[in-house]
Amino acid sequence: MSETVPQPTTGYTPGGTVRLTVAQATVEFLAHQYSERDGERQKLFAGCFGIFGHGNVAGIGQALLQMEEVALDAGEEPGLPYVLARNEQSMVHTSVAYAKQKDRLQTWACTASVGPGSTNMLTSAALATINRIPVLLLASGTFSTRRSSPVLQELEAPYAGDVTVNDAFRPLSAFFDRVTRPEQLPSALMSAMRVLTDPAATGAVTLALPQDVQAEAFDWPVEMFEDRTWHVAVPRAEVSRITAAAELIKAAKRPMIVAGGGVHYSVAEEALASFTEATGIPVGETQAGKGSLLHGHPRLMGAVGSTGTTAANAMAAQADLVIGIGTRWSDFTTASRTAFQNDGVRFVNINVAQIDAVKQAGLTVLADAKEALTDLQAALEGWSVEDAYLTEQAEAWAAWDAAVEASYHPSAEVTDALAPGLLTQGNVLGMVNELTDPRDVVLCAAGSMPGDLHKQWRVRERKAYHVEYGYSCMGYELPASLGIRLADESRDVFAMLGDGGYLMMPTELVTAVQERIKVIIVLVQNHGFHSIGSLSEELGSQRFGTKYRFRGDAGRLDGEKLPIDLAENARSLGATVLEVSSPDEFAKAVREAKEMPADGPVVIHVQTDPLVYAPDSESWWDVPVSQTSELESTKDAYQRYLEHQAKQRQFVAPAG
Repeated sequence: MSETVPQPTTGYTPGGTVRLTVAQATVEFLAHQYSERDGERQKLFAGCFGIFGHGNVAGIGQALLQMEEVALDAGEEPGLPYVLARNEQSMVHTSVAYAKQKDRLQTWACTASVGPGSTNMLTSAALATINRIPVLLLASGTFSTRRSSPVLQELEAPYAGDVTVNDAFRPLSAFFDRVTRPEQLPSALMSAMRVLTDPAATGAVTLALPQDVQAEAFDWPVEMFEDRTWHVAVPRAEVSRITAAAELIKAAKRPMIVAGGGVHYSVAEEALASFTEATGIPVGETQAGKGSLLHGHPRLMGAVGSTGTTAANAMAAQADLVIGIGTRWSDFTTASRTAFQNDGVRFVNINVAQIDAVKQAGLTVLADAKEALTDLQAALEGWSVEDAYLTEQAEAWAAWDAAVEASYHPSAEVTDALAPGLLTQGNVLGMVNELTDPRDVVLCAAGSMPGDLHKQWRVRERKAYHVEYGYSCMGYELPASLGIRLADESRDVFAMLGDGGYLMMPTELVTAVQERIKVIIVLVQNHGFHSIGSLSEELGSQRFGTKYRFRGDAGRLDGEKLPIDLAENARSLGATVLEVSSPDEFAKAVREAKEMPADGPVVIHVQTDPLVYAPDSESWWDVPVSQTSELESTKDAYQRYLEHQAKQRQFVAPAG
C-alpha cells in the first residue's frame, strides 16, 4: 500500500503548465518520486537536510518554505520535510546512514550554499559513492549569467571561465550535472533518479544549481509533478553462468563464501542461510556484509581479512574456491591480497556491478544475490562438502569464540593492571553487545573500534550492525546515528566512537536535540588516536603524533594529557551525559540509557586503556614502511613488511 502524497503546492490545470522557479520545481518533483522493488513501493526521499547561505537561501530555501507553508495551512505534512543540520558533511552522513538502513530504497536530499557550504559536502560525497549508497546533493553555484562576478566565495580559475568549485564533485559523484538553464532541469532530474535507483551504479548524485538559475521562473508541464515510480532491478543470472559456477563448486574440496554488503541490499540473508545449510560451505563476512549470517549459525566463521577472525582467515588461507557475494574485494577483505594462499584457488563473483564481478579474475555471475543463491542452490541439489570440513569449521570457530569471551570478560590479571577508572575496549564492546536488545544497532566508522567490532561483535538480528568502512570516515558515527534512528525509531542506536572521531564532528548533537532524536553515543576517551597509534608503533614510527598531549620540554607532543572534558562539551550541546569509571557503572549506564524517553541524545563517557588490544586476526594490511631509516624500530618494521609482502598474490588465472 502506498501512502497519500500531497499534491503540488501551486495550483495548476491538468494537461497545462505551472509557473514555478527552478528551485520550486526541483522540490516539487522530489516530493513525488517513489522507488519500488519486488512490488513494494515507498517514497524515494524522506526529506531534505540543509544549511542556508547565499546561493540557496532564496532558491531552494524559499521553495521548501513555500511547500511547508502551503502544506501546514492545509493541515498536511510537507511533501519534502526540511531539517536544519549543523554541518554540511554531517547532513550527508546522516542521509547515507538512513539510505543504508533502508536497503538503499530511500534517502534524503541535501542542500548547501555557494562555495564552502557546498564543498563541505565533498568528503561525504566520496563516502557515499565508494559505499554505493544513494544520496542527492543540491550544490549551489555562483551566477550562471556572471553578471555580478566575481561574487563572494567564487573561484576564479585563470585557465577556464566555466569552472567552479562544484566541479570538484565530478570525480566523487556517481552522476553530476550543472543546470544552467531551466530547460535542462527535467533531463537532469530524470538522470539523477535513474542513478539513485540503480543498484549497480548508485552513489552520490550531485546537481549543481547556480543561484540565479534557482530563482528563475519557468512554465513547466504539469505531468512533471505527477507521482513517478522508479523500479529497482532484481536481475537474475544467465543459466549458463549458474551452471558454470555450480560445476566449479562441485569440483572444490574447500570452498568458502565471502559475503559482502550486496547480501543485505538484496535481502538475501535467508537465501544465504539456506544455501550454506544445504552445502556446508563456510562464510566469512566483510564489514558491509557482517550479519549476513546471525551469531550461532554453524557455517558462520565471522569476519574475514585484515580485521578478521582466526577461523575465517584459516578457511580463507586454504580455500580452493572462493565465492564472493556482493563484495567489492577491498584490501581489508583480501588482507592486501595475502588471505588466499591455496595455489589452485579460483573465484566466483556474484554481483550486480560488473566492476566488482570481474575482480580476482573470477567467474562473473551478474545477478542479484538472492536470486543467484536460489538458482545456485537448485543447481547443487544433493551436493555438500565432506564431513571432515564441517568438523574443521566447528573447531576453528569454537577457538575464536573463546578468544572473544576472554576479550569481553577480561581476567583479573588484565583488569588489575589497568589504571584506576579505565576499562578495556573489549570489555566496553562486550557489555554493549550483551546488554542491548538484538534489534539495537551498533554503529562505527573509524579508529580501532571498526576492526574490533568486525572481529568480535555478535550480530543477532538483520540490520543491527552498521559500520562504514568503505571510506572509514572519522566523524561519521554521530550524524549517521541520527539517520539510522530516523529510518527506524523502533531500534535504539549505539554509536561507538573515540575521542578523535568525536572531536571531528560533534555538532549534530545539536540537531539531535532540536529534532528530539534519541541516539546513544558511547564516547570512548583514550587521549589520542588509538588505531593509528597502534599502526604507527607496528610500522616503526613509535606512535609519533598520535597522542593528545602538551608539548614537553624537548618540544615534542609527549607532555601531560590535555585537560579536555568531552563529557562537559557534550552536556553543553544539550545531550544527557552519563560518566562512568567502572564496569558496573558502565553496565548501569547502558541500561539507564535504554530506559530513557525518546526525546534527545544520550552520551555515555568512558575512559579505556589504548594498549590493551583485541584478539589478533593473524592477518596483514599493506601500509608501506620506509625502505631506509636511522631508526631501529623502522628497520625492524621494514623487515617484517618484506616478509608479508612476499605472500601477496595477483590473481589472473581463468576461473574455469
